[in-house]
Amino acid sequence: MQVPLETQSPSAAEPLSMLGRLLSPVRQSRAFTYLWLGQLIAMLGSSVTMIILPIVVYNLTGSTTMMGLAMTIYILPNVLVLPLSGWIVDHTDRVRLILFTNTVRFAIMLTGAILIFTDQLTLPRLYTGLAVYGLMDGIFNPAYAALRAEIFTTDIRNAANALSQMSIQGVRLLGPSLGGLLVTFTSPGSGFALDSLTYLISLICFMMLGRHFVSSRRSAAADNRLSDEEDNRGIKHTRPDPARASIWQDLLEGVWILKKVPWLWITIVIFSLLNICYQGIIAVMVPWLFKVHHQLTPLLYGLAMAATGIGAIIGALIFGSRIHWRRRGWIGYGGALLSGIALLLLSVITWTPGLIMVMMLEGFGLMMFALVWETSLQEMVPTESFGRVVSLDMLGSFALLPVGYLLVGWLADQIGGILTIGIFAGSGMLLVILGLCIPAIRRFD
Repeated sequence: MQVPLETQSPSAAEPLSMLGRLLSPVRQSRAFTYLWLGQLIAMLGSSVTMIILPIVVYNLTGSTTMMGLAMTIYILPNVLVLPLSGWIVDHTDRVRLILFTNTVRFAIMLTGAILIFTDQLTLPRLYTGLAVYGLMDGIFNPAYAALRAEIFTTDIRNAANALSQMSIQGVRLLGPSLGGLLVTFTSPGSGFALDSLTYLISLICFMMLGRHFVSSRRSAAADNRLSDEEDNRGIKHTRPDPARASIWQDLLEGVWILKKVPWLWITIVIFSLLNICYQGIIAVMVPWLFKVHHQLTPLLYGLAMAATGIGAIIGALIFGSRIHWRRRGWIGYGGALLSGIALLLLSVITWTPGLIMVMMLEGFGLMMFALVWETSLQEMVPTESFGRVVSLDMLGSFALLPVGYLLVGWLADQIGGILTIGIFAGSGMLLVILGLCIPAIRRFD
């Protein structure tokens, strides 16, 4: 669904400092500001919850298998709804979808906080909340990505991507530390309560974005009326009137777009397998490594996860320092390889500061790939089809994660967590190297 957006470009003669260039989307686009703040505030609460959730599960069960099951229960509804959610996003008001999903997630987090404070949280109730939360994420993520591609117009795209990624990583830097402090000195329920509050504030920002879009639509309607009057006076305009395709053909449009660009579909296939290795380690084994194996405090675990944000911010600063990058295939996949090396080092390093520095390296590598991937999607995919394409991207990324989480958790119980980390990190690195052997990946520029 397309909404006309008003932006004002600064005068070409106006010199912009690096900071001014980075903040230019805030000055030029009110829609960007509402979208940016709304997601940023919600992510603060979510980053706290992601630190607290493994601690809650391990407190209830003490089992890596049950932690893997928890992540599977979260990701499975997310995966199942993705083939349809992209079509919904491209045929529905994207802001309303975001308001609906964030309202449900607010209710889930508030309920979780109440259950923890009243000592009534059980594993079945936790799993139910995770399933609904995952379903909402499966709708929200394509809607947000498509809305971002729509709002990040060409004149602000580079600065908007850089500012968004740096801000998100800044929140991820703060969130884990805050989560560790809350668990150490209060209760996990405090983190869930904070998450619900951030969703409430986020809803206000997205409501303001919706009102801004209503105003934009009214302006567009007025322009259309003027065009109709010109038509009546004999002034002709070319207006596309395509025949409506079937729903099935409409759903498959994202597939046709991906098939035309080898860089896109090959990367999606490779990362569908790579995410099993990397995300299985990060979501299941890293909490086990800090809490169970090394018996470190939640605060140190939070600091380690915050270190990934520092590494990612450094990566974003480096990537955003130039308008154009050559050899982006090497940069993106090189970052993914660096992340795999960092995860492999987790299996051999026992010094706590060393573990934290390794997590920083992991965040840096993944950010370099993420920025290459995100900018390539926004350049190559039409806005009107973005929801369907990005839902296929997410489907490829998430489809095998339920199996991966269960496999990682089960294997760790069978052969030990350290060996499991080594096996999956090595497998992920091998996949990246295989990807670089493909000319379409290696030569992507």
